Amino acid sequence: MELPKFILGDNTDHPNAIFVIHTEFPRFIINLEDDEVEWLEEFDTHDQKELETETENFIKEATDFYDREVARYQDD
Repeated sequence: MELPKFILGDNTDHPNAIFVIHTEFPRFIINLEDDEVEWLEEFDTHDQKELETETENFIKEATDFYDREVARYQDD
């Protein structure tokens, strides 16, 4: 099965949260309510430095994906 790069998720235990799951490396889940990121990978020191510089881009991509999806629902 081929997964899309981003998947939307929600959970009734967290009614205000909107989760975006990034399925490609580095895999993570971001809660758009508070921009908290949970990494699903383990990183070494070299990877950690690169992630720190790329995290802002990952958050922007996830937010753009969410905005695009919401716009598509509103268009229907």
